[in-house]
Amino acid sequence: MVASSSFLLFILLISANPCVRAYNQGGNGIAEEFEDVKRSDFPAGFLFGAATSSYQIEGAILEDGKSFSDWDVFVRKIGNIKNGDTGDIATDHYHRYMEDIEIIHSLGMDAYRFSISWPRILPNGKSGGVNAAGIMFYNSIIDNLLLRGIQPFVTIYHWDMPQVLSDKYGGWLSPLIQDDFLHFAETCFKNFGDRVRYWVTINEPNTVAEFAFERGVSPPGHCSPPFGNCSAGNSDTEPLIAVHNMLLAHAKASKLYREQFLPKQGGVIGIVLHSFMFEPLTDDEHNKEAADRALAFNLAWALDPLVFGDYPPEMCQYHGNELPKFTSEERLLIRDSIDFVGLNHYATLYAKDCIHSSCSCSGSACIPGGDRAIRGFVSTSAENGGVLIGEPAGMPRFSVVPRGMEEIVDYTVNRYDNKPIFITENGYSSPLQQDQLDDLQHDVKRIEFHQAYLASLARAIRNGADVRGYFVWALMDNFEWSLGYDVKFGLYSVDRATLNRIPRSSAKWYRNFLRNISSNGMKPRTAFSLWNKVGRAEEE
Repeated sequence: MVASSSFLLFILLISANPCVRAYNQGGNGIAEEFEDVKRSDFPAGFLFGAATSSYQIEGAILEDGKSFSDWDVFVRKIGNIKNGDTGDIATDHYHRYMEDIEIIHSLGMDAYRFSISWPRILPNGKSGGVNAAGIMFYNSIIDNLLLRGIQPFVTIYHWDMPQVLSDKYGGWLSPLIQDDFLHFAETCFKNFGDRVRYWVTINEPNTVAEFAFERGVSPPGHCSPPFGNCSAGNSDTEPLIAVHNMLLAHAKASKLYREQFLPKQGGVIGIVLHSFMFEPLTDDEHNKEAADRALAFNLAWALDPLVFGDYPPEMCQYHGNELPKFTSEERLLIRDSIDFVGLNHYATLYAKDCIHSSCSCSGSACIPGGDRAIRGFVSTSAENGGVLIGEPAGMPRFSVVPRGMEEIVDYTVNRYDNKPIFITENGYSSPLQQDQLDDLQHDVKRIEFHQAYLASLARAIRNGADVRGYFVWALMDNFEWSLGYDVKFGLYSVDRATLNRIPRSSAKWYRNFLRNISSNGMKPRTAFSLWNKVGRAEEE
């Protein structure tokens, strides 16, 4: 009786503590806790902001000298985009950017991550002239951000290139793209670098490879079975070629910046990777090795060359001649060519070994091809025995697993000797059925997602990780690539009829967080009972 009473008292004390509460227990039985998190939990000088990208928000596809991008062409092919949506207007940021900058300022952000539209700056690539109207547009954004004390955090390439480069030589499949990208980067450094201190060369080369050249859901839409049935492409080799060219393009731009612009401009340059965390499907040693292999084939694929000068040994072991080789000069060029790592982290997946066991894939929780070298002979899924790893979000295979933030940061710290890290994207989109049931403006789950992931990030920093910034994806709802406008990540919703920006509860929460106001007052006591009805600790 005494032991039972003591246990009951312990449970009551834990339940009464608003800062520590179990809420997240997935199929693997690992419970997580809610921690109230404040801005003061992060180091001085830590940057907080939000992120967008040019094609997803700008619109104005042919205004003021801009040419067609590869996305402008891709969205016009029937069946490529959900609901036939396009980025022709998007959120009309091109005409409303001053309003959007005022929103950023009103929330109290330190920085704003945005990208430069390649076809808006260089409509015909390096063979044509610089579009003065495009330069003027981004100069105005940068100047107005700085006027309000907001640091521009600029991505040079976030997936939209001039269509003429794809037509001319196949885009990222040709080594010719490297010099075109170098010219683009140099144009950005020359015109904006006197005011920009943070540069990202390429956003998610690993995702470009997967979406554009493995699964065919991004331009140019290349793939082959079992990943898809496209009119062109080879899913086993083209992703490797594309990433190889992206890494060399990055390295050339980095060398140019450091040699010609850094002495006067004093900025830093890095790259951004999409970064799932992977956990073994079971405690079997083969599945543990598969989880490590998945990380290498996803994150280290790009980072190992940019830090150490060559592809990860895990990839070299399982790829034959199809893995491109760096020359000795190229290894010197790419090695140590980043000042920081940008991590776009949203979700955690299970990893299953496909070398020592057979792998099959059905449903939306996994994608085919786990039994192939391009996937590292790993099958990844959000499910284990029909139980999701976390509460599902609005993107396929995205589940809420806050511990994954700390784990992916720790992996990066340990593999790359604690190189500086920015969390360049982290965000939540509600499942469509929830959108229909809940008030989209009172986005409780988005608030709790960011609270939980920020708390996880704060733990990694307390343990020594050199993380220097965090960007919410996204400032506002936007064009989410092949999923169109159905998927909504924004702190602000956008009325598709009027394009008015409407603040959600998460915008108010973020503003209060940035003012170091505790979130406890905004947190409904029953909120976490919604996170997962299977295997979760619920609040009463």
